[in-house]
Order: sequence, then C-alpha cells, then structure tokens
Amino acid sequence: MHNNNNELILSAPLSGPVLTLAKVPDPVFASGAMGDGIAIDPLNNTLHAPCAGVVVHVARTGHAVTLRADNGAELLLHLGLDTVDLQGSGFSILVEEGARVSNGDALLRFDQDLVARSCKSLVSLLILTNSQDFQVLPITLKSVKVGEPLLHIVPKAVNGARAEEQGLGDEVRGQIRITHRGGLHARPAALIRQTAQLFTSKSQLHFAEKSASCDSLTGLMGLGIGEQDEVQVSSRGADANAALQALLNALSSAVNDDRHAAAPTPIVQRSRVAEAGVLHGVCAAPGLVGGPLFQLAALQLPEDTGGHMAEAQHQVLNTALEQVRSEIRGTLAHARKQNNLEEEQIFAAHLAFLEDPTLLEAAHQSIDQDSAATHAWSQSIEAQCKVLQTLGNPLLAERANDLRDLKQRVLRVLLGQDWHYDVPAGAIAAAHELTPSDLLQLCEQGVAGLCMAEGGATSHVAILARGKGLPCLVALGSSLLEQPQGQVMVLDADGGRLELIPDSERLEQVAHAQREHLQRRARQQLHAHHPALTLDGLRVEVAANVASSSEAADALKGGADGVGLLRTEFLFVDRQTAPDEQEQRQAYQAVLDAMGDKSVIIRTIDVGGDKQLDYLPLPAEANPVLGLRGIRMAQVRPELLDQQLRGLLQVSPLNRCRILLPMVSEVDELLHIRQRLDALCVELGIALRPELGVMIEVPAAALLAEQLAEHADFLSIGTNDLSQYTLAMDRDHAGLAARVDALHPALLRLIAQTCSGAAKHQRWVGVCGALASDPLATPVLIGLGIRELSVSPPQIGEIKERVRQLDAAQCQRLSTSLLDLGSAAAVRHACHQHWPLS
Repeated sequence: MHNNNNELILSAPLSGPVLTLAKVPDPVFASGAMGDGIAIDPLNNTLHAPCAGVVVHVARTGHAVTLRADNGAELLLHLGLDTVDLQGSGFSILVEEGARVSNGDALLRFDQDLVARSCKSLVSLLILTNSQDFQVLPITLKSVKVGEPLLHIVPKAVNGARAEEQGLGDEVRGQIRITHRGGLHARPAALIRQTAQLFTSKSQLHFAEKSASCDSLTGLMGLGIGEQDEVQVSSRGADANAALQALLNALSSAVNDDRHAAAPTPIVQRSRVAEAGVLHGVCAAPGLVGGPLFQLAALQLPEDTGGHMAEAQHQVLNTALEQVRSEIRGTLAHARKQNNLEEEQIFAAHLAFLEDPTLLEAAHQSIDQDSAATHAWSQSIEAQCKVLQTLGNPLLAERANDLRDLKQRVLRVLLGQDWHYDVPAGAIAAAHELTPSDLLQLCEQGVAGLCMAEGGATSHVAILARGKGLPCLVALGSSLLEQPQGQVMVLDADGGRLELIPDSERLEQVAHAQREHLQRRARQQLHAHHPALTLDGLRVEVAANVASSSEAADALKGGADGVGLLRTEFLFVDRQTAPDEQEQRQAYQAVLDAMGDKSVIIRTIDVGGDKQLDYLPLPAEANPVLGLRGIRMAQVRPELLDQQLRGLLQVSPLNRCRILLPMVSEVDELLHIRQRLDALCVELGIALRPELGVMIEVPAAALLAEQLAEHADFLSIGTNDLSQYTLAMDRDHAGLAARVDALHPALLRLIAQTCSGAAKHQRWVGVCGALASDPLATPVLIGLGIRELSVSPPQIGEIKERVRQLDAAQCQRLSTSLLDLGSAAAVRHACHQHWPLS
C-alpha cells in the first residue's frame, strides 16, 4: 500500500511473533549491518510479498528473495539463520528474478521441520537494504498474521551527493579467491557493504565481466559469486588504499567464518596490510575465556640403535603396561564414585585397549625383531591408528586419539619421565592433539581453556571438556603450533575462534563477560536457600542428584530442597562381595544425616546389563541395555534387593526416606516389591512403611502412569533412559548422542501423559534425569505438570532462579502447544522464543 508522498506500508510476509533486530541471535543481522528492519518467528510455511514490486534477486540456495518496491525501497526477505548451509534443501522458490509480484503473493515455501532441525534458527528477516535512503517505523511488535500491517517506510531527506564525484587519486585494485561455503551470500555481502560505507572512496566488486557497487547489498549478491570464484575489488577516491585493504580484510573475515575453509591469500597490487590474526576451529566445548597461550611439547623418542636383549625388553614393556593399567583402574574407581559415567566409559575403553591382543602381539613381535620396547610399543600403536584413519569413518578416526593417549602414557613410564605439565593457572593450553589423560591433569592445574590443531568435536577429550565446563576448540590447523608461548589470546569456543592478538578493549570485554557470569552465579547462590516460587505462586521443589553423603552435604550447602535421587551403586562397585545390611544402613543414614531435616529419595540398586559386578556373574547379553537391569535383577537375585530394603527400613527418621524403584515396566513388578516391602516392615516391627516411588524411564511405564500411580506414592522421570528407549538411539553412541534430546516432542508427550495419569490419583511427579538441569526445559516441565526437579548440585541456584522468572499458568498454556511440533530442534527453538535465557 502506498501513500501520495512515496511512503509505503509493508504487510507481514509471515505469521508469528515479531522481534526487533536486536533480539535476533545473529551478530550481522542484530547489528544492523544489512540494514534496518524487523524479524518474525514463523508459524506458517510460506513467505509472502510484503508489498507490490519487482523480484531483483533470488538466492541460489532458495532461502532468500529481494524485492524492489515501486518507491525504490529494496527489501531482503531472508528465511531462517545460516540457512544458506542447507544448499536449497527444504526450500521451494515460487518466483523468478525480474518477475512482477503483488502484495501478498507467495514467494517461497519451506519445510518447517527440516529447516528447524538443520539450521541455527527459524527466525526470519525483513530487511530494508537501502535503509540509508529510508526510515523504518514499526507498526506492531506483537504477533502478526500474513498480510497484517507490519512496517511503515518513509523516505529520508537527500543530504547531497556523497563522495562519488570525487576524482581524487588513481584507482587501486586487488583480488581474492572466495572459499566461503555457499559463496557470497547475504551475510558476507553485508560485511562488505558495512566496510565500504566507512570510507569516502567508491569501491566495486568485479566478477565474470559484471560489477557491483560495494554499497549495494543486492548488487553484491546479484553477482552470483560462488565458492572458489576469484573476484577483483577496486577503489577510487581520497582514501582508496585504506578502503581496498579494509575490503580485502572484510572478505577474508567473511570467508574465514567457514571453519574448514583454507585461509584465502589476497593479491594486492599496491601496499599490503596484514589481517588481524584469528584462527578458526570447531567448538568441542562452549565458553569464552582470555589468557596466555601455553604450548604443550610432544614427547620425543631417542633413536633406537638396536642390540637389545629381547627378554629384558619384553619384561620392561610388561611392567610399564601393568603400571599404566593400575593407574587407569584408579581413574575408573574415582569416576565410578563420582558417578561420572562418561569418564568411566572412556577409561574403561582405554583399559580394554591395553589388553588388546593385536596391539600386544605386534609390540612383542617388534621386540623379537630387535626393537626397543619404546619403539616397539610406539610402532604398534601407530599401525593401529593408521588402520582406523583409513577406514573413512571420522568417528573411528577420532578414536585413534585414545590409542595415542595410551602410547604417551606407556612411553612416559618406559622413559622414566615425570608426566607433569607445568602450566600456569588461567592459561589456554595448546597442543597438536590432547588426550583424555592430558585433560584430567590440565584441569587439576586450573587451565582456562584448551585448543588443538587437530581433533574432533565428538572425541573423548571433547566429551570430558564439556563435562568439566572447560572451553575447548579443535581442528584449528598447524598454525596454532606456531603461535608464541605466553601470548595473551581470546578463546571464543562458541564462535569457533581463537583470537591471536586481541586488543585491550576486547580483553576487557571478555573479562567483563566472565565477571558477569561469576556475579550471576553468586547472585543465584545468594538466593539458593529460598523456596523456588513461580510468579503466580506455585512451589517447585529443587532437589539434588547425589551419590554419597559428602555430595549430599554439598547439596544442602548449595540450597537443595532435598535429595531427589541417591544412586546406591556407589556401595556395590569395586569390591569382591556385596555390602552387608549393616554397611548399607550406615551409608544411607549418613546421607539422611547430611541433609538435615530434608527428605531423601533413595533408588534401589540399578546394575546388570552393561554395569556388571564382579561378585554377580551374569550371562553375556547381545543387547545389555535391553537386558537384566534395575528392578529386573530382583527376579534373578532377590536376596540382594531384600538386603537393601532391610538396610533402608532401619534408617531414622524413616519418614524422611523415600524408596525409588528403577526400570519398572508393568504394575505387577511394583506390586511384588510393595508386598515384599510390607512383609519386611511387619518382620522388623515397623508400623508405617516409607513412601515407595517408581522411576518412569521406559515408555511402557509412561504409558501405564495412571495404573502405576494407583499403587505408588510418587513418580520420578529418568529422562536419560526414557530418551534412548523412546528414540531407539543409544545415548552413548558417539554419532547419535547429540540427537538423543529429551525435549523431543515424543518425550514431552510421554511426560505429559505421566503427569496426567499421576494427577488422577493425586500423586506428584518429579524429574531426576539430565533434562531437569537444563534451564531451557524448566518452563516446559512446569507447564506439563512436574513439581519436583532433581538437578546436578552446582545448578540448584540457577534452576531456582529460573523457576522464579516464570508464570506457571503461561507455562501450562504454551507447553501444551509444543506437543504438536515435529522435532526436538523445533521445540528448543520455540522455548528460546517463549522463555529466553538471560
């Protein structure tokens, strides 16, 4: 719709909540680099024309269209963020360049579910790319439907000619090869335009006998520059040299956003200015830190001169191997006591490698052929690494790093070297590739972050770094190893960047972000002992998951409302006989004593299947995750559960002890244990048995929640196992772990059904799985009916603060709508929009 003075009213091209650009999770759009405009979080799957005009550009990958309105306003309609990476998948363009369209015409369609799963965000942009000529006035910031008035476009007064008439100085030119994935699409083009506008000189980009002004976003995109195309840049004016260098650097910055692209080499025909150094890598563990770089030197072997006594070398190698095995067993025992499953599995694999007959035989054969034990072991490992790396499977190739970890550990013993890095606290440790053992030692020394020339985001080091909360970048390239020792750098793992020469302003910015994080944690801790009440007065219990009395004491200090899950396996592992009734009673009593007057939920032993006990031999199972585990063990060894129940029934006061049964899948299992518990109460002279709860961790239990709640006193959802059983994905599978997301709508439907079934018998429902510790999920769980969250102890304050920011009635309304979405990514996207994380 037009007004007589060339003003223009733009209608909404999509339906959905409206956001200002500042709230768009992309620095290029949010900064206004592309121009002024508005964003919409789409609820429909078709993009419509916001006004009448001509289609002047259609993105090659189908994710964006640019219109020129009749008053000259150029409008970029960009669907989603980072959608260029989809290379057209999920998009159907409905118009051609040069076509005339009317207000409301359909421009493109997209597969909402596919795009939401595959890109950073579905948030879509309407940008006025020539906003230097127009003013953008929002009409509404509420939710809109397609066709409703959205923006008022008003021409700006003309301020006279810019420096285009200046004929000062000669033209200067440079050239560069574009290696950015997707070519010169909207985001890098916006950076070029923003850079060009800093200078009075006029600059152009030239490609395939076509040219475009660097001031024009649509002109730049219209050149159709693809990956690996070589382009020329020209500048003419008083500051042409400076403009040219800045543009070449801007192009380099844009292309380097691709973490795997080779750095372009600008060819400049005048003076050359070096780009400020940034190395790009892959985020293995998120975080932002600054600190001095500390290069870790690799272990070097002395030359093997031969002439060895084979028997002595065999003995030396065997002794070293046994020493390392003993060290790893100690690491395993510690991981089990801390209930650190990921760390336990990684080092259990290392122990298995050290007993691998292929490795050992190869090493001993080399010794028989007159190799020293050091070289024999090194060659044996490297041969196996080469096999893994030539299989064409990146996940298997990353496992080679575990073998190299073992190579280093055994060699250090063989060489008699003290395995110790003298790394200053607060440093950023750099290496060609770190090993899990390296990481544990570096954590103890207080490093601020990790970066590696190689490595992968699914490696065991990456898993451990995430668990330790240590920012980590991998695949930075060999340039990392050339950086000077002690140089202060910024490790921006979230952005995949290692900033080699940050200025004082950037360092202060990073320090400020870190201070804000610490202040936020301090503020959360200050209020952690207060109840978690929603804005409309609903009380949510925030308890802690613990595995010992010491952890329980820490949880109480941290503000826990109780223990929502005590894992009793810590009593049963790493020993030759089961703990007797008295030992168990003392251990459970210690946890109750550590929690003051708070209640403690104690889960009965959950072993079997993949968690074996030395004194409980069980037959090997083809699929142990689906085998004898949890409460099913009572069918095989009922005396173990009886002994545990006796120990539990003798704690005091008994009314603060609640018993939780794992892996229940039918009502009869619950009734059997309940009858046994009642019989033991009679036998011990106990008048009132403790509350008995059921873990909801298999889909059958969720679907039978109403029937289980009739006989149980409460239900507790274990989202970790429930996720893998529902999605048929092993949560420990390196290639699938990222997809085992408990915010999948199928999981949410099971949680909703569990809460609904429990409510019919006035039973409360809690969550003790990892989802309870995810602040993004807190409003969803509250909305679906969860009234207790049992979280990792360090997160008690954070989750309580999150609860206090929410309106429970709104959570209920919005959470119900999430059940109709098609993927976990779509749910997470909606959660970010409905309940942004501060």
